[in-house]
Amino acid sequence: MQKSPQSVQKSPQSPQKARKKPAKRAKHRIMSKEEKYKKESKFLSLVLRHHPEAIGITLDAHGWAEVNVLIKHMKRKFPVFSLKMLEEIVATDNKQRYAFSEDNTKIRANQGHSIAVELELLPQIPPECLYHGTASRFVESILKSGLQKQTRQYVHLSNDIETATKVGSRHGNPIIFKVNTMTMYKEGFTFYLSANGVWLTDKVPPKFLELVES
Repeated sequence: MQKSPQSVQKSPQSPQKARKKPAKRAKHRIMSKEEKYKKESKFLSLVLRHHPEAIGITLDAHGWAEVNVLIKHMKRKFPVFSLKMLEEIVATDNKQRYAFSEDNTKIRANQGHSIAVELELLPQIPPECLYHGTASRFVESILKSGLQKQTRQYVHLSNDIETATKVGSRHGNPIIFKVNTMTMYKEGFTFYLSANGVWLTDKVPPKFLELVES
């Protein structure tokens, strides 16, 4: 009896290895200069508005700091801080918080100080009404006591509801108050306009306030 030839078992063909798709390159969003220098700008605001002693400098009576001195002391916290960086922070700040003197040798914050400085602002006639944005948790207190400057030199008011909403959003769920500023002005209240377009006054009593319906 003939032996049947041994059957050769064919190994199952391995499936073709799936070709790896080239990894997608992550899209890098280009940061704006304002975003790039966010930490430096935030600390600069602290120094020029509230605590110049945080880096060992002093402001003059009008809130000005010597640019060269400021840069030298800012380098202690941000070693690469430079005049170019400072100029870019001032130029790209969307709220225009800072201003150079005419000869560019000094710099100061335009408003928002909690320390006593004289910004040399002249009294202005306000528009018929302005707006103030705050958080919902403060509404009851405001309706009772009005708008108070708290630790700042002035109460800050906005030209329009959109700006006031952005301000209120920083503190929580935004609530907008309409301020009858012309009525206040006729009753003897004084208003100022900062270099970056923020209206300022000492206080706003409750009778001049109206809640804006959302």
